[in-house]
Amino acid sequence: RQVLEALSAAFFAGPSGRREALIRHCRENPELERFARFRATGERQGGPWPDWPEPLRRGTLSPGDFDEAVYRYHLYTQWQVDEQLRSMSDRADRLGMFWYLDFPLGVSASGYDAWREQDLFVREASAGAPPDAFFTKGQNWCFPPLNPRALRRQGYRYFIRALQTHLRHARVLRLDHVMGLFRFYWIPDGMASDDGVYVRYPMEELFAILSLESHRFGVRVVGENLGTVPAPVDEAMERHGVGGMYVLQYETNPDKGPALRPVPAAAVASVNTHDMPPFAAYWKGLDVADRVDLGLLAPDEAVAEDARRGRLRNALIAFFERERLLDPSRDHQDLDVLEACQAYLARSPADVVLVNLEDLWGETEPQNVPGTYHERPNWRRKARYSFEVFRDMPAARRILATVDRLRRQGLVAE
Repeated sequence: RQVLEALSAAFFAGPSGRREALIRHCRENPELERFARFRATGERQGGPWPDWPEPLRRGTLSPGDFDEAVYRYHLYTQWQVDEQLRSMSDRADRLGMFWYLDFPLGVSASGYDAWREQDLFVREASAGAPPDAFFTKGQNWCFPPLNPRALRRQGYRYFIRALQTHLRHARVLRLDHVMGLFRFYWIPDGMASDDGVYVRYPMEELFAILSLESHRFGVRVVGENLGTVPAPVDEAMERHGVGGMYVLQYETNPDKGPALRPVPAAAVASVNTHDMPPFAAYWKGLDVADRVDLGLLAPDEAVAEDARRGRLRNALIAFFERERLLDPSRDHQDLDVLEACQAYLARSPADVVLVNLEDLWGETEPQNVPGTYHERPNWRRKARYSFEVFRDMPAARRILATVDRLRRQGLVAE
């Protein structure tokens, strides 16, 4: 913050060509100045906007409500974010790389969007997910859902602008929780996560907007269709050319049939996601004990899950040995099995294969545990190793080389 404040002060000290560029950017993005005023006002008030005095809370901000230097700081830093995103996407284009961004399914109740669009967000409820096999008590994501009727009344202006903001910079855009285009799980304030209800959304209209905007920007769209996915969602994704996700840890079947389901061609395939335990923790069953500590699993359920995980380990090893991805004459360490998993995905027809860098050194601590807030330091844990260290790890180099070789062979075969 101190460095950026010094840069901002120097930037606004006098006229320059870059000042003119910022003025043009503000002209093209009129919302930016309002956002900077909001952030500067929040710093003066020292609390979230629902606690501000009435005129400020309702959207009336005047120059006397905030410090001018703080306003300019937020104006400058947001412009720099846009400039850097543009620079990275341009560089990815020059190198022929995918620039893959994530479209979030919600925003903070204390943030700018909820203040700016107060008629659009339902502040008396939180979005979440019902109980499932992994999160047995459901999930409360602690952000306000959008009101589908209010969204339609405004002609989907907010949804369109949010999409365009991402599509300007992305080459592939992943829609988090794509089921939210069909229905959203609302949890009324004061209720438990398993006491929510489904609220329907105008799926065909939202998919139509998504199709139009993605074509306009030339961006491929992928939907995160994991968990409880109603059939109409998968059908709509196929109809509109939206790719799906294949996550290996969700596609295992230790008790009947093949241990792994085949990978579909239009998928983005990965071993896990940022909402799941790293592979080493999953393989060792460390996440089971963690879920007991969090109250997500009862002790007897944990015993059953440990037994299932043991059957899964045996089934996967046997499957990979038959597929000639593991050597049956050797004992298999965690990273050997991870390499087999990545090889299985890499030689599949999946359009895109992702690799979780932290899996490459056997990380066991998750970056995010959904449904937790105070209990876990989500999104704040630094990587165990720097890039300069892990890039030279033999296992990391070997696994990435395997993925690269098999993906190139697939391209030649096509």
